[in-house]
Amino acid sequence: MNLLWLILVPLLTSIAVLLVQKKQQVKWIALSGATFQLVLAFILLFVYKNEIASGNTDSFLFQQKYEWFPSWHISFHLGVDGISIAMILLTAFVVIAGVLVSWNTEKMTKEFYFMLMILSFGAYGFFLSLNLFVLFFFLEIAVIPKYLLIGIWGSGKKEYAANKLALMLMGASALVLVGMLGLYFSNSQRTFDLIELSQSEIPVYIQRICFPLLFVGFGVFTALFPFHTWVPDGHSSAPTAGSMFLAGISMKLGGYGCLRVAVYLMPIAAKEYANIIIVLSTIAILYGAFATMMQKDLKYMNAYSSISHVGFVLFGIGMLTQTAITGAVIQMVSHGVMTALFFAVIGMIYERTHTRQINEMGGLLKVMPFITTVFFIVGFCSLGLPGLSGFVAEVTVFMGGWEHPDFFHRFATVLACMSIVVTAVYILRAISKTAMGPIKESYLNLKDARWNEKLAAIILVTGILAIGIAPFWINDLIKPGAEIIMQKLSMPH
Repeated sequence: MNLLWLILVPLLTSIAVLLVQKKQQVKWIALSGATFQLVLAFILLFVYKNEIASGNTDSFLFQQKYEWFPSWHISFHLGVDGISIAMILLTAFVVIAGVLVSWNTEKMTKEFYFMLMILSFGAYGFFLSLNLFVLFFFLEIAVIPKYLLIGIWGSGKKEYAANKLALMLMGASALVLVGMLGLYFSNSQRTFDLIELSQSEIPVYIQRICFPLLFVGFGVFTALFPFHTWVPDGHSSAPTAGSMFLAGISMKLGGYGCLRVAVYLMPIAAKEYANIIIVLSTIAILYGAFATMMQKDLKYMNAYSSISHVGFVLFGIGMLTQTAITGAVIQMVSHGVMTALFFAVIGMIYERTHTRQINEMGGLLKVMPFITTVFFIVGFCSLGLPGLSGFVAEVTVFMGGWEHPDFFHRFATVLACMSIVVTAVYILRAISKTAMGPIKESYLNLKDARWNEKLAAIILVTGILAIGIAPFWINDLIKPGAEIIMQKLSMPH
């Protein structure tokens, strides 16, 4: 399996999009590129499964290494394990759905699709990189298009939201860079290579300094409390596909970075700081849930609920048990698919009703049965209905947290569980207000979903059901990667 294809396809697609003139050609090129990415992601999944089944126990498979700056030990080093494959699958699903949902974008269509493809290029590169410098390079590529997507194609206070998002994420990137340089200079080999760093003993005092820098830096991308304030503004002002990418993929870059870089490379510091992570993520889970109850705007509701749901990712990572870490990764995938679908549905409703205010809607089930049904499915997934991905992810995180016998961990787990009740309140209220009840006269002639919207929704619902009904495949996929992280954590220091 040549991993370079996963990086080259979105890059070539973005160039091809710029070379054609007609809007229809732009859309079809973007869709073909996105479809090809999805096919590649599935091929990677099957090839990886076969390798593992044949007894390959390497921590990272299909490695490719190209020297880039040899004097600085910077190489273009790619490789995957089950955790990164789960993220790549998520990215491929969200990209194709985002392209389909944006089919009717009239304003600067070519540039819009170019930005989407560059975003996916950055995300794939990030999940495949085994060199910290290259990983950082791709992290930055994934920030700039977001700023432009919100600033140009957004709505509401879009300039404010774009600036806030860019400044906070750039600040976070600066922390990540300082942390990475700390690891680089503390190492006798002077290397950025993830595998070489994981095999060397990083001094404890260096871990204590670099771990918070890297964890907080990546954590800002994942709405770590109290650095989450860019999320509601950024999500609610972004265009539909922009929100899907932001919540579905970008917030996962942070969670993946926390796990792959901070916890994996600095296990001693991870154990020392674990309780702080648990406290902050528990606050984020509860604060996000209660803040969501106050929202009257559908997009703000989903943005605040994202803070709560992504809190489970950091909560699972902070628990440092194999079950909890597996749950954290499943939650990243589940939340990515679910939130992307949520934003897609909200975009469809807004395009037809020209409002996102929950109080101004009602009876939409009568005129838009398909869109409203998808709204029901994604709402139930969000509140953790068994059979959907949200339930599998959250239960795995809770079980992982409960494995600790002491009062602190169990109390935090119980507090986090309480958010489910609050989630049920705001989801059921939003669904009943929008879908049920008498319909307004002005809404009687609204049209249901078009072919592209139906296809996007079906792709994402498939992802939710695939994890919800048969979670064993994703559990088996993540298991080897989680085991390697656990080995690092359990080594005597």
